[in-house]
Amino acid sequence: MSKRNKPSPLPYQATITSLSHEGRGVATLDGKKKFLRGGLADEIVIARDIKKHRSFDEGEVMEVMNASPDRVTPKCIHTQICGGCSLQHFDSAKQIQFKQNMLLEQLKYIAGVQPDHILPPLLSPVYGYRNKARLGVKFVGNKEKVLVGFREPNGRYLADIQSCVVLHPSVGEKITALSEMIGKLKAYQTIPQIEVAVGEDATALVFRHLQPLCEEDLTALQQFGEKENFRIYLQSGGIESITPLSRNSFYEGRGVGGEGTDLLSYSLKKHNITLQFHPSNFTQINPFINTQMIDRAIELLALKPDDHVLDLFCGLGNFTLPLSRYCGEIIGVEGDDALVARATSNAQLNDIQNAKFYAADLSKDFSNAEFMKNKFNKILIDPPRTGALEAVKLLPALQPELILYVSCNPATLARDAKELIERGYTLTHAGVMDMFPHTSHVESIALFVRT
Repeated sequence: MSKRNKPSPLPYQATITSLSHEGRGVATLDGKKKFLRGGLADEIVIARDIKKHRSFDEGEVMEVMNASPDRVTPKCIHTQICGGCSLQHFDSAKQIQFKQNMLLEQLKYIAGVQPDHILPPLLSPVYGYRNKARLGVKFVGNKEKVLVGFREPNGRYLADIQSCVVLHPSVGEKITALSEMIGKLKAYQTIPQIEVAVGEDATALVFRHLQPLCEEDLTALQQFGEKENFRIYLQSGGIESITPLSRNSFYEGRGVGGEGTDLLSYSLKKHNITLQFHPSNFTQINPFINTQMIDRAIELLALKPDDHVLDLFCGLGNFTLPLSRYCGEIIGVEGDDALVARATSNAQLNDIQNAKFYAADLSKDFSNAEFMKNKFNKILIDPPRTGALEAVKLLPALQPELILYVSCNPATLARDAKELIERGYTLTHAGVMDMFPHTSHVESIALFVRT
């Protein structure tokens, strides 16, 4: 970085005029945009630059001189140093309104469309909701301690935190205990991360370790799991290397690695569905929103016994299996072979006969795939952040009457909406779901009807 682009150490006063899509306050000073973490619209603040660019600067609010009525006191004591959340200072009701406006703006400016009906937001508890997370682990010499948690806002270092109010309490209230336990291990410098997965029946911690663990460390992990009521897993390499710590009392007499011995579960009681998952499997992080989201999908698709449904990016059957209770036949497609196997197993677990699962790379042309020989009148897609551009180009050829799109990125949803509209579909319903309270992530759902 040249001297010209180095951040100035001097604080400055700024008036924030709006919020960016990332939830940062936007101000203009001497003709240059400033994106300020911790700021809200219509506030006068004292700020400082963190990183300078040619056309804009990134900074943070140091002091609020004139506060917005939407500003609240964060529940978390670590908001200034932890980058896990960016909006705890923003009233939660206003957060969801901000996200709805963001969705509508993206649809307007990218797709040139607005929904006929704006769905009421699906709401969640705003603390203790997060059931999946990846925690960084690092020994910091000048602090003489092991840090466990999320990265600082600049992304360079782990934040020094003692708790996390958005994580499920089984983990969020035990950050300090985790830090102290790892600090006593002989391998304290070779454990870089912990994967967290919470099911209804247990909380799993997957410890990534770069070197084999000694007997003493294995015993310590076992005792920690028993004391704090965690299922402990070890990961020495890729995802395929994840195995339960067999000496954990949970596994006594049950064998290691056999089907069912290392699985968590969650239920969708309204639909009489139980889904099992391995700690490494993708699941929705917010169970409160997930159950409402599934109910909304069933309602919008208006399922009938003679419907033939296609569920793309189906994962372990999160939508497929509850939808199967209300339609004639449903096919789920997923790119991850392990998730296809898990979905098939979950169908068997729930004695579901009208659901089948296929593996396919949905980011490429799948028009000749076996499942595409079927006829479908309704389609659900739930893609990753990159969206489903290839799919939305192919699906209109099937002539489904309804396409329901679940999105975690309003920009790619809007891009794909434009494609569907150009291929003869109308956006009738759209709305947001508070899957990620206190962050700028936007989860949404949109219904397209063939015209």
